[in-house]
Amino acid sequence: MHGLADRRGHAGIRVTVESWGRYPKTAQRVISREWRDEPLAIPAGLSVLAHGMGRSYGDSCLNDGNAVISTRRLRRILEFDPAEGVLRCEAGMTLDEILDFCVPRGWFPPVTPGTRFVTVGGAAANDVHGKNHHVAGCFGNFVRAMELLRGDGSRHVLHPGQDLFRATIAGLGLTGLIDWVEFQLKPIGNRWIDVETIRMGGLDEFFALSRESEPSWEYLVAWVDTVVSPGRGLFIRGNHDTAREPSARTAGKKPALRVPFDFPSFALGRFSIGAFNELFYRKQLRRVSRQTVDYEPFFYPLDSLLEWNRLYGKAGLLQWQCLVPWAGGPEAVAALLKETHRSGQASFLTVLKTMGSKPAAGMLSFAGPGITLALDFQRGGETLKLLDRLDSIIAEVGGRLYPAKDARMSGASFREFYPKWREFEWFRDPAFSSSFWRRVTEA
Repeated sequence: MHGLADRRGHAGIRVTVESWGRYPKTAQRVISREWRDEPLAIPAGLSVLAHGMGRSYGDSCLNDGNAVISTRRLRRILEFDPAEGVLRCEAGMTLDEILDFCVPRGWFPPVTPGTRFVTVGGAAANDVHGKNHHVAGCFGNFVRAMELLRGDGSRHVLHPGQDLFRATIAGLGLTGLIDWVEFQLKPIGNRWIDVETIRMGGLDEFFALSRESEPSWEYLVAWVDTVVSPGRGLFIRGNHDTAREPSARTAGKKPALRVPFDFPSFALGRFSIGAFNELFYRKQLRRVSRQTVDYEPFFYPLDSLLEWNRLYGKAGLLQWQCLVPWAGGPEAVAALLKETHRSGQASFLTVLKTMGSKPAAGMLSFAGPGITLALDFQRGGETLKLLDRLDSIIAEVGGRLYPAKDARMSGASFREFYPKWREFEWFRDPAFSSSFWRRVTEA
């Protein structure tokens, strides 16, 4: 169940809730919050956790056996400065709603993840990053202020430089309930993106293209094959278009398709994904393709297919995303792709990009200087064994996994990847908890 918004008394309704990966499924109470001046409703004997769109892939947005507070009715714009591009809105407002408001006015989110169906509170709580990390950093770098409601009823307006601000950015919703966020937008001339797509034969080409592109291209990402020819792929780079008139900021939304049912488990097997990868790589006849496209398919290609997670079947999917530092990172990425290919497991969507050196705003922020690789697998026993082996590879070079994407890393691994977790515990609100936090700190 996603987008939770029903309320039947402060005790909430007990429902089965799942994350975007559809694993694990949890039973918890759901309490809807409609107004910021409402007192925080915490059922006796239970912990609480904010819940927005449920787009985390693992259990960081779940609170099994306890309660979640749905923020989806907190979706109002509170203040907007059209000259400076500063927006203050309630934490339940989604990037989709913000784009509808700000793009026609000549502004754009400074950082956006690969889906527009995330809340602003979730973007701050996970300190999300995007295709422009090498120049912009993370979402938290653009947050100017936010209000935090703690379990004891106290309210705190937080600003950069404060310890509680550092704990709340990338704090996975564990320092309290974010009620509103104020952040800086970036100016744009229109809604179009100038894009170059380059066929690359392997990792050496990827790193060469990254070095060449970083000074002059704002958005960089690569799709990589792990099945047919590991390491080959398509390198994609983009900039906001400056040639078209500002009137080109508006356009009608294309209707999205919807996956109507859960696909059978064999639909995304090694053979079918291998065939898709071959076609996807070969569809571009020239080495370099240049075009100007609307921002929606560039930033959010999967959002045009609603409930695309059903492609992975009832078992759900596991996304594994790592960051490895530059020292040993290229060799580690090669080893990760080699191990994935050798295992016989097929990643349907594999994304690779370099990350910049801008310091993160959060105490537990994932992003940092290095290389990030994201793999999507259908959940199964052999996949879990493979991911354990991949964990070992990144641990050897001082890498880490992304908590917002995780449903299975061990507590020992998390504590190694995030040594500041004990410092963070000083700021965690004792009334707040999550399935993820209990899994990685109590095991």
